[in-house]
Amino acid sequence: MCRMAPTHADAQNPIRLLEIRDTPLSVDEVFAAVGHEAAGGTALFVGTVRDHDGGSGAAVTALGYSSHPTAEAEMRRIAEKIAAEFPVRALAAVHRVGDLQVGDLAVVVAVSCPHRGEAFEACRRLIDELKAEVPIWKHQTFADGQEEWVGA
Repeated sequence: MCRMAPTHADAQNPIRLLEIRDTPLSVDEVFAAVGHEAAGGTALFVGTVRDHDGGSGAAVTALGYSSHPTAEAEMRRIAEKIAAEFPVRALAAVHRVGDLQVGDLAVVVAVSCPHRGEAFEACRRLIDELKAEVPIWKHQTFADGQEEWVGA
């Protein structure tokens, strides 16, 4: 994979990719977006749809994500905050909406920094704050026919 040198604009704005999409996500696209010559560490997190609920353990048969119109603006606010608090060289985050299947990618985030420790910490803060603050809701349908909204 070819990593290009950052342009002057890139040096001023490390946020390279922020989107909410209704199409499949690509780990390769997100990883490529955070390539930077001054980064010695890149941390990447991939959230996938699992076959059970994380809390109850109930079997999940269908899952869909929906978002509020302000969700991308909220993602940008959080990304800017992380970029200001850490020595971020490049940052990317994409989240999927719509109907997903078990194994589909729901969210991919990545951060590159000069060192691995700060890349790990910045990436963890990025995904944790996105999950806590961005208005994206998950609708789960269980094998027993019950349904649940998460984050709503």
